[in-house]
Amino acid sequence: MRQLVSWVASAAVGFVRACVVVLVSMLVPAVWAAAAGLWIWWWGGNPWAGTAPLLWAGIGTLALSRPVCRMVRSLVAKWTGTVIPAGYRQSAPVVRMSTGYWWNGYSYERTSRDARQDQRMRLWWSDPATWRDLRFAVIAPFTTGVIAAVPPAGAVAAVVGLSHPAASMRLIGVLGVAVAIGAAPYAWRPVGPVAVRFLRPSPAMALADRVDELTAQRADTTVAQAAEIRRIERDLHDGAQARLVALGMSLATVERLMETDPNRAKALLREARSGAATSLTELRDLVRGISPPVLTERGLVDAVRALALDSPLEAAVSADLGLRLDPPIESALYFGVAELLTNAAKHARATRARISIFGGEGPGIVVDVEDDGGGGAGMRAGGGLDGLRRRLAVFDGTLEITSPAGGPTHVRMVVPCESL
Repeated sequence: MRQLVSWVASAAVGFVRACVVVLVSMLVPAVWAAAAGLWIWWWGGNPWAGTAPLLWAGIGTLALSRPVCRMVRSLVAKWTGTVIPAGYRQSAPVVRMSTGYWWNGYSYERTSRDARQDQRMRLWWSDPATWRDLRFAVIAPFTTGVIAAVPPAGAVAAVVGLSHPAASMRLIGVLGVAVAIGAAPYAWRPVGPVAVRFLRPSPAMALADRVDELTAQRADTTVAQAAEIRRIERDLHDGAQARLVALGMSLATVERLMETDPNRAKALLREARSGAATSLTELRDLVRGISPPVLTERGLVDAVRALALDSPLEAAVSADLGLRLDPPIESALYFGVAELLTNAAKHARATRARISIFGGEGPGIVVDVEDDGGGGAGMRAGGGLDGLRRRLAVFDGTLEITSPAGGPTHVRMVVPCESL
């Protein structure tokens, strides 16, 4: 009984999806059909009568190709989880020159509006993704559209046949029901492989995007390293270095007072010892901020557990025991967890957090951090979460945030790692 219910549900969902695929893939043929109808209506022996319908079909196909492909990408991602990158070229900002004209990367224009319009048109025509979308819009009706049309066609045949009194028509109606139900779970599925085959970016475009991504990562890494060096220098200058200078001055004073004022010299020695202990603590904190000893010695799991114990939140950690990764990846994930716990306590006013560390389905590591704060966390350009995303991107990692208003906030860090 349970299998029957599951099959009926699968057939119903498949039938709806097949109808959606037919509707989307047949938008461009609908424009062609309208153009053909317009041509028949205007035809009167005039050889120029077909010009307007032909223009109508061409303009409609060009205008609908990109929206159709965007809808197909969205449906494939929603139904199968396969994300197909669009690969569209991004327009560069227009720049006003000293002459007063605007440069858009292609030509000079008198106003910024004219420069942007010219840039969009030139970019649209020169973008390989435009012609890739056009190719798919022409191919889709004859591939995915025809296959997905089988269940709706069977349903139409069933309605027409079963409503007719003739026995032969009723037989056709029964066959239509069988075709509609049997094909419904499968008729929509070809849209995924066909879309991946014809809509994914070309190797040259993917390589160009990868070069841009690596260039941005290199710039982010350089900026992060410079900021880290400045932080270490500032902490040493304002903390341990100042205390060590004061310690040296105190010892020099003690040397002068040792014979004339022993009590004062002893008091200064006690202060110097206290200052040395404080300097040692600050140096340990600085080293811990660069590379925590527990992370180096015992790995990511134990380091995160130690971090959870020091956190103001009531944090629980669950992890795969014995999990060890490459040191750079462990460091990036550790400081990512530290930043997320700090944000939860400082901004979200959370009281509890849950941290999970485990190996993903593929060769990678997954770290989930969830808190019971107020939610509303988002990734904005230049923010802390955006910086964390860029640091993970150096290792081809990803950062996913789910934070509805009112909470809870769930953050997932995924980093590919062959050492698992």
